[in-house]
Amino acid sequence: GSAADRLFSLSGLFAVYKPKGPTSAGVLNLLKGRLLAEAGVQTNENKRNQVLKIGHGGTLDSAAAGVLVVGIGKGTKMLKTMLAGSKKYTAIGMLGKATDTLDATGKVTEEKPYDQVTKGDLENVLQKFTGHIMQVPPLYSALKKDGERLSTLMKRGEAVEAKPARPVRVYSLSLQHFQPPLFTLDVECGGGFYVRSLVSDIGKELSTCATMQELTRTKQGPFTLEEHALHEDKWTIDEIARSLEHCTSLLPREPSHKKLKTDHPGETAVICE
Repeated sequence: GSAADRLFSLSGLFAVYKPKGPTSAGVLNLLKGRLLAEAGVQTNENKRNQVLKIGHGGTLDSAAAGVLVVGIGKGTKMLKTMLAGSKKYTAIGMLGKATDTLDATGKVTEEKPYDQVTKGDLENVLQKFTGHIMQVPPLYSALKKDGERLSTLMKRGEAVEAKPARPVRVYSLSLQHFQPPLFTLDVECGGGFYVRSLVSDIGKELSTCATMQELTRTKQGPFTLEEHALHEDKWTIDEIARSLEHCTSLLPREPSHKKLKTDHPGETAVICE
């Protein structure tokens, strides 16, 4: 069939590499535009959304890079399980500075000495942030109040109340490098977890402050940065078809009957090795 037929028959989940800079939605629009252009499909701006069903399985901040899981066709229905699934990140934190956004994009709100902090101190503190913990999400975030993103309200200068602390899960947390003021963490966590809140909380726990300098998502569900994330030069119908085929084997099989869902609730969850 034509390239358009091939494009519209694509279905499932795959992963792309999101670079630093664009929003997750921006990356998705770029990908969509690329595929429609290759298929020779003219897009009418108003109808654009009906043209190609595509979505992502969990926002990465603009300043962050790494794995962005994409659902295409019927795969868009599977994205919910990705949001709840586990993720891995590598984060670089900086001691001695706090910002309003908790990352390098924000305004510095506080500076404190950090020379008293040793590698041992940092490692000890990490134990407090492992397992089932409570976390207050950042004020600048994609979380919504009255249907508007908190980050949008903050930028307009509106007073935003902190969201209450909520339970989150940290499967593993380790210190990779310590070169004051910088420290590098590897984190594996569940859904709804904010790494920049973690970095900020670690700073407070060490009686100084800290802000996140860099963030890379190295894994989401079964999709890893090295093996599965397609870089921009591979955003073609053929490459994605090949990736979808490869990635189907990573995912649990959808139960054939609705009834099975209640019998085996684990069936629809994304399996992580």
